[in-house]
Amino acid sequence: MPASPTATAHAASVSPEVLAAVFSVAAGDEGPALLVAETIGDTPRVTWANEGAVRLFGSAGGDVRGLPVAALVPSLAAGELAVLLRRGRPSRLALPVRTAGGLVDAVVRSTPAPSGTAWTLTVVPGAGAPDRVSRATADAAERRFATLTERSPIPTLLSEQGMRLAHVNDAFCRLAGRPAADLLGTGWTRTVHVDDLGAVVEVVAAALEGEDGEVRARLVRADGTERATVLRFGHVFTPGVGSGFLGTVEDVTERLAFEARLAFQASHDPLTGLPNRTLLDSHLTTRFSAGGRLACLFLDLDDFKVVNDSLGHEAGDELLVEVAGRLRATVRPGDLVTRFGGDEFVVVCEDVDEADAAALAERIVAALAVPVHLAGVRFRPHASVGVTVQAPEHADAADLVRDCDIAMYQAKACGKGRVRVLDRSGRAEARDKLRLVADLRDAIERRAITLHYQPIVSAADGSLEAVEALARWTHPQRGRISPEVFVPLAEESGLIGPLGLLVLDEACRQVVEWDRVLGAAAPPRVNVNVSALQLGGGLRAEVVAALQRHGLAPARLSVEITESALMTDPAAARSVLQELRDLGVAVAIDDFGTGYSSLAYLRHLPVDCLKVDRSFVAELAEGHPQIATAVIALARSLGLSTVAEGVATPALAAALTELGATYLQGFSLAVPMDGAATAAWAGAR
Repeated sequence: MPASPTATAHAASVSPEVLAAVFSVAAGDEGPALLVAETIGDTPRVTWANEGAVRLFGSAGGDVRGLPVAALVPSLAAGELAVLLRRGRPSRLALPVRTAGGLVDAVVRSTPAPSGTAWTLTVVPGAGAPDRVSRATADAAERRFATLTERSPIPTLLSEQGMRLAHVNDAFCRLAGRPAADLLGTGWTRTVHVDDLGAVVEVVAAALEGEDGEVRARLVRADGTERATVLRFGHVFTPGVGSGFLGTVEDVTERLAFEARLAFQASHDPLTGLPNRTLLDSHLTTRFSAGGRLACLFLDLDDFKVVNDSLGHEAGDELLVEVAGRLRATVRPGDLVTRFGGDEFVVVCEDVDEADAAALAERIVAALAVPVHLAGVRFRPHASVGVTVQAPEHADAADLVRDCDIAMYQAKACGKGRVRVLDRSGRAEARDKLRLVADLRDAIERRAITLHYQPIVSAADGSLEAVEALARWTHPQRGRISPEVFVPLAEESGLIGPLGLLVLDEACRQVVEWDRVLGAAAPPRVNVNVSALQLGGGLRAEVVAALQRHGLAPARLSVEITESALMTDPAAARSVLQELRDLGVAVAIDDFGTGYSSLAYLRHLPVDCLKVDRSFVAELAEGHPQIATAVIALARSLGLSTVAEGVATPALAAALTELGATYLQGFSLAVPMDGAATAAWAGAR
């Protein structure tokens, strides 16, 4: 093991005269026996001896030179010579040496040269038997300890007194990238990162006082690289010497890097590398404070589904990565860009006002609009951006995200590539809408949505053919809420499913109740309106469950669906309606003529009845019978019955009957009534 740079530098600074004087004394016969051994081939041999050595071994200098070192220390078995001639550190052994007069007890000290291939051996004869035994015992203990620590894979430090190291094992030398000579004494402290040295010294000082402790610190290797470590120190005491410490070092660099990777993966989107929703929540929570100036921008890509469906998901992923890069390049330093999910991104800014945030949103929209080539197709991305700046109304960070989400939907409703800032009035409107949604959800759960029933009568003889179930909601504070308000609200908020189930179930229950009260005078059938969203799946099962729950025959139920709902996905709608028809449930198209249905497709739909929209009936009253006439004629030609809605006068009823309408429905015949009133009305006929 090479000498320390300090020792080498010291030797280089000594004058040749001083070196010559020292060598002269060492070579003379007044001092101890000195030998220099070098490895020649594979054998350590004596290459120089002073006068003291010549006198001790009883041979001329020329006779000693060239002797194997093993010949002078015959008590060391094969392999044990390495214990004496260690490359990295001095050693000291009490053992007999071979002289011309026989074996002589002696203490042999070995000091390695910087080259690692030469040793200076100092031989001091005269150790008595007790001393030899004592020294041998101590040497054996030291060798065992040295073997234990030096072969241990755990980097280990040992101080016999104070901060100065007396021993350091090879594992720590490898960790530090430095030779032991550089680490002994206080040299080891130079490997500790300067910013961590104070903490390490404190823990070592505590260990010297008798306390065990540990500290996390960076070690700086000789090549300048750093290792993250945990140093653990324990107190040791050597009689006659003082307090020291035993330290072990755990290299946690890889573990910390692994933990850092896990933490990054948990808080970042793997596709774009952007922070994810978890990090967004944490970022906002730590920065949100009353009176702060945070702003959130919520982006939703326009036509992203088109890209996925037409060019494939790989192109969609490529677009998301491109958008992420453009967002990073457009925002200000310090702004946080996150992927909220899917094709949605959120940007968080600090210390901005509404104008600043809106200007940033416009820059983002412009940056995203630059064309990109996806799967060989030139595509111009657009995004709808909602902007919210922190206001006193925001109680927490979640309010900010919710408001910019609302603003984004408002922007999207205005057209693609738009920016919408949610101001105070917009925020109040949105919150009022949210409260109404919550109240609606509560009303559905409490079955506070009631049903009214409007009779549908035969145009031929006025007999009761059916009743249409109409949902009604009377709000505890706001009073009656129009179905034109709460039904679309239910569709937007995902409540249309529960609302439809409630109406279906209550309508079936009411028919059974009428049967019990009225017998043969009960309404023959009840019509229930179905939203397009209910066609997505499960409608047949829900209808079957309601019919079975109340013991109602399928023929007593008719499902009404609007023309526009049918045209949303005609193939899927046809499949669902056919399932209902197969059950025996009748199907009617509501508001026929107001949408954009294909007449060719109409012929293949499994429907029983067309309902003539009230607007066409009103036109008839105004002297414009053309559309009402055409719809009734069309239904007749397809073999379908018709219900004319909005029959407001007896004259209209007569005119529609004349045109061939099958059934009539309107205020002139009967207004919508609750279940009891409907029973009374039907019972009185």
